[in-house]
Amino acid sequence: MSAQDSHQTVLLREAVDALAMRPDGVYVDATFGRGGHSRLILERLGPGGRLVALDKDPQAIEVATRISDARFSAVHASFAELAGVLERLGLEGVDGVLLDLGVSSPQLDDAGRGFSFRRDGPLDMRMDTSRGQTAAQWLETAGESEIREVIRDYGEERFAKQIAKAIVAARQREPVVTTGQLADIVGAAVRTREKGKDPATRTFQAVRIYLNQELAHLSLALPQILELLTPPGRLAVISFHSLEDRIVKHFMRDAAHADVPIRLPLRERELPQPRLRLVGKALRPSAQEIAANPRARSATLRVAERTGA
Repeated sequence: MSAQDSHQTVLLREAVDALAMRPDGVYVDATFGRGGHSRLILERLGPGGRLVALDKDPQAIEVATRISDARFSAVHASFAELAGVLERLGLEGVDGVLLDLGVSSPQLDDAGRGFSFRRDGPLDMRMDTSRGQTAAQWLETAGESEIREVIRDYGEERFAKQIAKAIVAARQREPVVTTGQLADIVGAAVRTREKGKDPATRTFQAVRIYLNQELAHLSLALPQILELLTPPGRLAVISFHSLEDRIVKHFMRDAAHADVPIRLPLRERELPQPRLRLVGKALRPSAQEIAANPRARSATLRVAERTGA
């Protein structure tokens, strides 16, 4: 089975439907992954349309290069670099942007990437394997307080103190270089855990988010997208945990409410207009989709439309 076949794109049609595409529009799939959303967008684009795909994972870009379509461009970059990428491509605005913030199944299932504790492998966890330090390198040098703060803040782990202490003690005996080692250390340090959830889940999530600067990049990307969207262009974001969904929710909410000067006597037509309009309520996968793909269970899709303000 190919990497593409092994990955089930979450909320595939719902997310592409949310873009309300024009056949001749310009769209961005800012997280290509294994290309599920991009392929459906290309199916719906007309001959004059254009799709730009970004991903910071070199393996994802290698998959993207197999798509032979004059309307399609793939760029090895983080969505935090979106404005610069579009400028280099000569694009001043776009009609829609899609962000799927999840880790792809091929990334999780490849033990060599180090994202999952279910298969022992090198403790890497980098989305972009061409740069940056690995999780093993960070855990070898980070102080106990830094490890504790990362696990607490990005994993929302209530046993962060105990886990950080255990990691520091373990690395004094031998380097922590595999996913199995880290999972065992966490499992021994965590006394209780939610039913059906491995004790290492939150720690692995926290280290991955921190190493890849996932929340920082999201916070950098959203204002760029707002500036690049041409009315009535749409932004559709699929998030998979509360921290990133909170950032998306607050950004869309704030941009959908205009700042009104206090106590100034303004007529309705004189009131400042918001730059975004929220489209529907947050959407979650159906029971059928979750049954077919359990990794979809935590997904949330939020959509907003650029106004003329």
